[in-house]
Amino acid sequence: MRQYLLSVHMVEGQEPPSEATMQQMYGDVDAFNKQLVADGRFVFAGGLLGPETATVVRSENGKVLTTDGPFAESKEQIGGFWVVLAEDLDAALAVAAKGSAACQGPVEVRPFQEVPAE
Repeated sequence: MRQYLLSVHMVEGQEPPSEATMQQMYGDVDAFNKQLVADGRFVFAGGLLGPETATVVRSENGKVLTTDGPFAESKEQIGGFWVVLAEDLDAALAVAAKGSAACQGPVEVRPFQEVPAE
């Protein structure tokens, strides 16, 4: 099976969900995570703090430069992610659909590069 990154996107400036909706989302995501584990698909997952907490690190010509804020200047940022195992893209998309329903937001699906055999 191949690993896929399922990234959850958030939109800055969007009206935050109500407390009741947030609690529903937390419960739904927890149930989704438990199902991923039970299905043998779970690799790793995490929620991220807001993009204002980001620091970008660049190393060029032996010098390191750090800047505050996210790398991409965008209203849409990654708010969390799952790394899952799936047989193929169609299976990963089906998993992402369940994740999107659980977190009530868009989920981008990207396969990891395959590591060449030595």
